Amino acid sequence: MQDLTIHPEKKQLVIIGNGMVGHHCVEQLIERGATQRYQIHVFGDERHRAYDRVHLSEYFSGKGADALALGEANLHATHGVSLHLGVRITQIDRDRGEILTADGRLPYDSLIIATGSYPFVPPIPGPEVSDHPQARLVYRTLDDLDAIREHAAHARRGVVIGGGLLGLEAANALKSLGLEAHVVEFAPRLMPVQLDDQGGTALRERIEALGVGVHTGQATEEIVATPGDDYAYRMNFQGGEHLDTDLVLFSAGIRPQDQLARDCGLEIGERGGIVIDETCRTSDPEIFAIGECALWNGQTFGLVAPGYTMARTVAGCLTDVCEPFSGADMSTKLKLLGVDVGSIGDAFATTEGAKSYRWIDEAGNGYRRLVVSSDGKKALGAILVGDNSYYDTLLQYVQNGIDLPENPAALILPQSEGGALMLGADALPDTAMVCSCHNVTKGAICRAVDEGCADIAALKIETKASTGCGGCAALLKQVFEHELESRGMEVDKSLCEHFQYTRQALYAMVRVEGITSFDELLEKHGHGLGCDICKPTIGSILATCWNQPIMDPQNVALQDTNDTFMANMQKNGTYSVMPRVAGGEITPDKLVALGEVAKKYDLYTKITGGQRIDLFGAELHELPDIWEELINAGFETGHAYGKSLRTVKSCVGNTWCRYGVQDSVAMALELEHRYKGLRTPHKVKMGVSGCTRECAEAQGKDIGVIATEAGWNLYVCGNGGMRPRHAELFATDIDSATLIRYIDRFLMFYVRTADKLQRTSVWRESLEGGLDFLKEVVIDDSLELGDELERQMHHIVETYECEWANALKDPEKLKRFRTFVNDRCGDPDIVNVTERDQPRPARENEVQSLAVEIR
Repeated sequence: MQDLTIHPEKKQLVIIGNGMVGHHCVEQLIERGATQRYQIHVFGDERHRAYDRVHLSEYFSGKGADALALGEANLHATHGVSLHLGVRITQIDRDRGEILTADGRLPYDSLIIATGSYPFVPPIPGPEVSDHPQARLVYRTLDDLDAIREHAAHARRGVVIGGGLLGLEAANALKSLGLEAHVVEFAPRLMPVQLDDQGGTALRERIEALGVGVHTGQATEEIVATPGDDYAYRMNFQGGEHLDTDLVLFSAGIRPQDQLARDCGLEIGERGGIVIDETCRTSDPEIFAIGECALWNGQTFGLVAPGYTMARTVAGCLTDVCEPFSGADMSTKLKLLGVDVGSIGDAFATTEGAKSYRWIDEAGNGYRRLVVSSDGKKALGAILVGDNSYYDTLLQYVQNGIDLPENPAALILPQSEGGALMLGADALPDTAMVCSCHNVTKGAICRAVDEGCADIAALKIETKASTGCGGCAALLKQVFEHELESRGMEVDKSLCEHFQYTRQALYAMVRVEGITSFDELLEKHGHGLGCDICKPTIGSILATCWNQPIMDPQNVALQDTNDTFMANMQKNGTYSVMPRVAGGEITPDKLVALGEVAKKYDLYTKITGGQRIDLFGAELHELPDIWEELINAGFETGHAYGKSLRTVKSCVGNTWCRYGVQDSVAMALELEHRYKGLRTPHKVKMGVSGCTRECAEAQGKDIGVIATEAGWNLYVCGNGGMRPRHAELFATDIDSATLIRYIDRFLMFYVRTADKLQRTSVWRESLEGGLDFLKEVVIDDSLELGDELERQMHHIVETYECEWANALKDPEKLKRFRTFVNDRCGDPDIVNVTERDQPRPARENEVQSLAVEIR
């Protein structure tokens, strides 16, 4: 724990709790200058600094604790705030104005309790948790998730008790860990707080279609250990039914973490929660409570946005202006196991005289309900299952009391039936809430534009809008662009100053007019000389349409450094060499060849996350020699330098694995060899898993394929990186030929319609109609483009040529691979040192030391 030294010239402010709400309170206090007046101490039970619980499930898809962490790591130190992690407050002594820890006491002038909540575990009889921790797991903290991962490694089936929001998140976590997942809910439907019976039915059928077992209306009477049986435990339900499992995960609701407040005599609600007033003060005026532990007007709030509002209220009370807390909207927009779910306002029509419009799609398990006032003029609430593209519009109607159109039902009808009336940004009042996480209204966005915000990035920095849960991104963009246009500022969607067209329009021009060079396109549809934006974009379009080698004279000037030299430049001016290792399968002879090349040219070697072997440290003049040896050994370019297919990751499948149900390696090889020559708007990664245990992590890829007993499940539009996104289920139990046909169409449609440097996930989010529209285009061939898309892909496959093999045959192309025009020697400024028996670039201080030794 940090030093508890008291600053004599400042008041002492203590915050108990370092979760999302406590952290936001610290940010608000810093922003309002509170550190000039207060010495602030923050105490957190957990060993981790504050992290994003909203996206907690992403921890299982590769995000570590650091990636989920909120704010900069040095935020507290920079502003003189003392952060005490892994320190539990044992008592609040109100008489002496002190908090107690195991290490001592600390006085306070003001105290903020932000202890959040704890998971409720019903007292179900069963084995002791000390002997059977896997029968009493919970889903709340990073440590909880570590425990789930540990026990899941030895399990086949997992059951979640609780079918609410967190329960379905937990089921998704079990599924992502390769377990057969089941959900048990006491209520007669899933998400009973947010959904009505029909919405619950639609959600249930969608989730069951994803392979998750759903058991509603079931009360668990006991959990019995069954050693020696197929499964470790048996859950016995009232009425005689049972369910066997290897682990039990409780997500049956939360309770306010109010014990410290109880013990020190603060007023507590009848069902728990620290009672607060509109300033978030407790029954002790020097103690505040915020977040899930607080009870306002008889209500606790289990969402982060109300907690953030409370945090802003308290920060204002302690610094400048206190804006009273007056409750919060509990509308939610979620994606659970890839299924859209939305609940807005009075979703159950409890208002007197309320009427409902419903749209039900039994075939596609879609459901939408609009609740309106008795006179039909105002929207009161809504429920959405299967498509949240209606959410933003309906939310604004409800929150801002906007008059409904003449036919309110049109707001929830599909576009194909003349509905889906979208509410324009101009119809929103300035008070309309755009980002509830950070309390950003339309008026705040307007002011930011007036003050000079001219792009989305600047707007996010200025207002923090869309930096919380991210659910308001589409509405934020719509409002922002409308405000620019209303001020007479053009919303420029052109590729760059040389081409007043989008990438999609330029692709169509190249394709339709048969344009084969940048100069020809520039002459017909552009002006000037081109730039670093349009040249590589059009180079990619030309490569996709006509499959010309990027080193050909008409293309080479279009490429950036990596494509120009067909290798990735590293920070010391050397290059990495990454041959293709299709599907991660490699022979001993090829392994030996890689080792010999690495030794000969003194290259650093690293096995990548995509199942390839990367060789680092090659100098420019060495690249042709290295690639000649690799090609002679049977390798070809891995396109690690291009916006194209990178890898198809695979497990060993049923060839070796006892769980495998299909040959995932063979499928990965077929996919990689088929699509290895395709140039795309952004890099594309694929994965093929031989069973639902998902060892190839296919659901985090642009194209993910998972074997089933009946064929393959296809997932699309996932990715890792700075903004990870889970792939969405696209087709189930399809045969290999159908799988290839769908991927052909999907990729070529992506190439046709995506913007420059747009990942498949971002592209899918920008498509009107979303995933359902993609299914119509690819599976149902609604645009009658299927044959054409397949022909284009066939052309790419048939005309593929290894770019390095092509370059090695052409002396003119090889002339580019020289550090100095008049000399074939290397770069004398490149200095390496040895670390862990391999070379690495020398750091600046090491270069200076070497220079001194030489002198």
